[in-house]
Amino acid sequence: MVDGNKQLQAVVMGPYSLNRLLKVNILDLIKEAEAGMKDMRKAGREVDSDAERAVLVGVEDEEALEELGELLKTAGGFEAGRVIQSGNKKDNTFFIGKGKLKELMLLCQATEANLVIFDEELSGAQIRNLEEALGLKVIDRTQLILDIFAQRARSREGKLQVELAQLKYIMPRLIGLGQQMSRTGGGIGTRGPGEKKLEVDRRRIRDRLNDLEKELRQVKKHRDIQREGRISGNVFQVCLIGYTNAGKSTLLNNLADADIYAEDQLFATLDPTTRRVMLENGKEVLITDTVGFIRKLPHDLIEAFKSTLDEVLYADLLIHVVDGSNPEHEGHTRVVIDVLSELGAGDKAMVTAINKIDKSPGEFDEEY
Repeated sequence: MVDGNKQLQAVVMGPYSLNRLLKVNILDLIKEAEAGMKDMRKAGREVDSDAERAVLVGVEDEEALEELGELLKTAGGFEAGRVIQSGNKKDNTFFIGKGKLKELMLLCQATEANLVIFDEELSGAQIRNLEEALGLKVIDRTQLILDIFAQRARSREGKLQVELAQLKYIMPRLIGLGQQMSRTGGGIGTRGPGEKKLEVDRRRIRDRLNDLEKELRQVKKHRDIQREGRISGNVFQVCLIGYTNAGKSTLLNNLADADIYAEDQLFATLDPTTRRVMLENGKEVLITDTVGFIRKLPHDLIEAFKSTLDEVLYADLLIHVVDGSNPEHEGHTRVVIDVLSELGAGDKAMVTAINKIDKSPGEFDEEY
């Protein structure tokens, strides 16, 4: 059946008694299913034929699945449908219950999906069990975010940080990810920085982790020297922070008359960028654009990007950019505050800049 958002959803019906079954209009059900399939095929023709077709799976949170859909789009995939599990009880074998697993199987078949993405983090065993049951590649939200970072990383430091986070995620899940990572073609969830195939051998991963951490220590020393130079210059330092795609890079472009890459997409900016800005009173300030935050930001990613995120700790002022047009802006603000606390920057001086306030008339009038 097709829901109000034009998403095809599988519905497992029955078991029915004979009397109940006789009252079911099978012809109407078939017509509805055929109409839904027609809509989905039409939508499928409107996207890149090489794009992976994914079914999204979440637990009771439709808004979280909307964001997961945006992440999938950013990674270059196409959303074929979604399944929502009711209740917070998680199955150790498949994460979702067996009834939902049947529903997921039907939906994947109906939509010709070749990928399933869970909004929650899965264990290696759960990934293996799901792939064996569905016959499809299965990844979770963390893998999807890491894949986007792998595609977006441009600087040497960024690529090292992403690879470190990916390998730390893979290491405890090798029992479930080995088959997935060895597939020809790879695709979303299996790409390393620069489209490099990720390693799946435990010993080689350990060796590579040691090499990456050593290289990043050298990069951190260089970054620390640069930072000390800025501090010794007694120039006031400002850091732009906020949820991903809130408009931080756009704000910096306007303040500094710069040409930093800024697009309406998640994680358009990974590497921090600093620009000098002359204020009207003649004083000079340094403004740094940082990587955006997101809910359920993988801990390994925060750890890997710690040297980059340390820019927040040394700033004299934080400017928190909020997308005022996003109905989830309050939740996004809580995520930003939580990440700042995790970084040890919860008590930093901060001002809030509401972006796209013209698209949310009246909502901020009293406060701002």
